[in-house]
Amino acid sequence: CRIKTTSAKAGAVGRSVSMFSWVKQEQGGRNKEGEMYQTVTEGLQSLYTKKLLPLEETYLFHDFHSPALEPADFQSKPMVLLVGQYSTGKTTFIRYLLEQDFPGMRIGPEPTTDGFIAVMYGESEGVVPGNALVVDPKKPFRKLNAFGNSFLNRFICSQMPNQVLQSISIIDTPGILSGEKQRISRGYDFAEVLRWFGERVDRIILLFDAHKLDISDEFSEAIKALKGQDDKIRVVLNKADQVDTQQLMRVYGALMWSLGKVINTPEVVRVYLGSFWAKPLQNTENRRLFEAESQDLFRDIQSLPRNAALRKLNDLIKRARLAKVHAYIISYLKKEMPSLFGREKKKEELIMRLPEIYTILQREHHISPGDFPNVAKMQDMLQHYDFSKFPSLKIKLIESVDKMLATKIAVLMSMIREEESKQPPAMVSGGAFEGSQDGPFGQGYGEGISAGADAEDWIVSRDKHRYDEIFYTLMPINGKITGVNAKKEMMNSRLPNTVLGKIWKLADCDRDGMLDDEEFALAQHLIKVKLEGYELPTELPDHLVPPSHRKNPTADALYNHTED
Repeated sequence: CRIKTTSAKAGAVGRSVSMFSWVKQEQGGRNKEGEMYQTVTEGLQSLYTKKLLPLEETYLFHDFHSPALEPADFQSKPMVLLVGQYSTGKTTFIRYLLEQDFPGMRIGPEPTTDGFIAVMYGESEGVVPGNALVVDPKKPFRKLNAFGNSFLNRFICSQMPNQVLQSISIIDTPGILSGEKQRISRGYDFAEVLRWFGERVDRIILLFDAHKLDISDEFSEAIKALKGQDDKIRVVLNKADQVDTQQLMRVYGALMWSLGKVINTPEVVRVYLGSFWAKPLQNTENRRLFEAESQDLFRDIQSLPRNAALRKLNDLIKRARLAKVHAYIISYLKKEMPSLFGREKKKEELIMRLPEIYTILQREHHISPGDFPNVAKMQDMLQHYDFSKFPSLKIKLIESVDKMLATKIAVLMSMIREEESKQPPAMVSGGAFEGSQDGPFGQGYGEGISAGADAEDWIVSRDKHRYDEIFYTLMPINGKITGVNAKKEMMNSRLPNTVLGKIWKLADCDRDGMLDDEEFALAQHLIKVKLEGYELPTELPDHLVPPSHRKNPTADALYNHTED
């Protein structure tokens, strides 16, 4: 009897456990294969830890390329890295975005920022020194510990309560100097630190001064250190108001030529022109251009939170491809080593033959040439390793990563879209991003299609006398002209038929296939707007509707009252 009771209890417990595990699974937890995730961030972290990290650790990936990723790397806010020569306005640019000073900020014409400053959100203002920063598990900087005290003494985190920093973090870098003496005296590998940040940030902004277009040796090395992150790079030509239009054209051309010598990509880098500080423009003839460029740059930065998950996913894929290639290289070198004698000689031979080995692996495993690491750097690092101690190729680890790339990544892609549809990430707001679109100082306010929006009269009436002269030469019948006659006149604008067709639909307010004098004047006004370079609306704004075609609420109310 006692045995039966015990077995019954065990069965009840088993059923309850299975029941609760089912409930947990229904609530969105992971199943046994780890394929269910509550968020994309959790999914990325799980895939990296279970699938990619074992491959990296087996083949010494962290020694050759990049330190292991930590939870903070997946959970951190989008980061913007500013790089440029001294006195190009990097720190001023951050202050312009935040619209307030931040702790540790120094601005001047001389090289003032002598270290890296991570400007991040905090409930109270303060500065966290580098040595304390790299032991904080909540910050994504723990692996910077490898660069030693020389770097950590020049690295701080500036925290402050600012609305902009609730969405993004900004990394300010030392002004890049020219000359061998200054470069050696840094005490740490500046290019390697930039490479570390470049792999983890969401946007890299290279700042240039309109009067400092020369790219020094160290700046050239810094840009080369960011190779492979070309999709993140944007270029800002700052202080562009200090030259006139003719000089600006020459400066822009010289900048593109200089960049073409350093950034070896067939695509043209996106360059934003402007004066990014809250001071009056010295040259106002390009004011409209600067406003449009700054709004484009703001939109690019504002979109970072929305694309953060996609960027992390993209970086994980790039890392996985590099880790696979690295595993093939290491295992090939191991396979070629002799078992007993002549190891050193064979090692030297293999290092010399590394470009040839790349070609062999490329052909054997169908790998793109762009996935291979830099040959010269790899040859230099291999000098310090014993090839006979390298691990052999483990197919299961490779297959696990291949499966992740083929199936698991697609699941996370669909999850990103679902998360965006359910709860779109907040755009960057506050600081310079606040209020620039609204009110009379918003870009395009009172221009193009919005001209006359706050005027009491119908803006088209100001030129209607000229349009009427044309209208009455087109032989109106009962106060209207036919589509055929209107087409002859509208074609004189030389606009494409698709544009003219859209203008016709907007101007024909009563949809009778003919135009009266007001509708014709509206069509001419819309043609003028388009010829001036502005876009046409999908629907006609209320302020452009001809007076005789407007609904008069007061008249309707009076009419209804009389009827009653």
